[in-house]
Amino acid sequence: MAQSTQLHVVTGKGGTGKTTVAASLAMALAGQGKKVLLCEVEGRQGIAQLFDVPPLPYEERQIAVGLGGGEVYALAIDPESALLEYLAMYYRLGRAGKALDRFGIIDFATTIAPGVRDVLLTGKVYEAARRREGNRFTYDAVIMDAPPTGRITRFLNVNSEVAGLAKVGPIRRQADSIMEMMRSEQTHVHLVTVLEEMPVQETIDGIAELTSERLPVGRIILNLVRPSLLSVASRDALAFGTVKPGAIAKSLASVGLDRAAAPALISGGHAHLERQALQDDQRQILVESGRPLVELPLLRDAIDLGALFELAEQLTDLEATA
Repeated sequence: MAQSTQLHVVTGKGGTGKTTVAASLAMALAGQGKKVLLCEVEGRQGIAQLFDVPPLPYEERQIAVGLGGGEVYALAIDPESALLEYLAMYYRLGRAGKALDRFGIIDFATTIAPGVRDVLLTGKVYEAARRREGNRFTYDAVIMDAPPTGRITRFLNVNSEVAGLAKVGPIRRQADSIMEMMRSEQTHVHLVTVLEEMPVQETIDGIAELTSERLPVGRIILNLVRPSLLSVASRDALAFGTVKPGAIAKSLASVGLDRAAAPALISGGHAHLERQALQDDQRQILVESGRPLVELPLLRDAIDLGALFELAEQLTDLEATA
């Protein structure tokens, strides 16, 4: 029998690049020849923008092929469409469900009951991850571009969210099935951060919250990591104050550059050292969390399909070692 579909939930503080990381992970797995479904649940159409394709409908469609021949499919999940599908599947309300939508009842239900909204969003991911074609799962891996770290535990912990709304019935049963998948060995919740104080602290807090609810934490992905631009000798000279403006001015003049730029150059070097020290301090905090880390470099060019391939190379072992 085929191995169960792997579910990768990618979260992170806003601005850390979690959508880019989710897309890069999809390309990495497709590079291994796998069939991957990349889902978004926040209605931002970030995946479509990254892959330069038209806005995604509530329909799985192929958007890319990996270097290893695997395929990346994408799906934008919205709660209204998910509820209509849910009503059709469990209550046989096909045309009647659409009539409810015209009266605004669908929007009303998903607005006043955010727990139900999350069950619908995660429920569609659950359905895709458990779907079979013959004796095989439809997808080898499903990747969810999930809500930010501050909301991720509540979003995934659908059992507690529906506890006061549904004690029995289809919604309760679906919530129980979703939680069984979320807490299984096939699921990994990866946290994306940049090496700055606030995102790192939110990552540490997120790990604690996920762990307290027995949700499986995967890897911490350090995104937008700035490489050191200075040699060891240059770093030491700046750190110990042995860099002389006169010597720098002379070197600039020798290659036809303005001697007056020497002070600004030295000041920029010190600022670079400070940024690198900040990165190092924040990295050490994450190391002490005991979670495995993956580093992705800051790319100078815009994020396009080529950049996703480049970042995917750093994520090729994420599934095997999470």
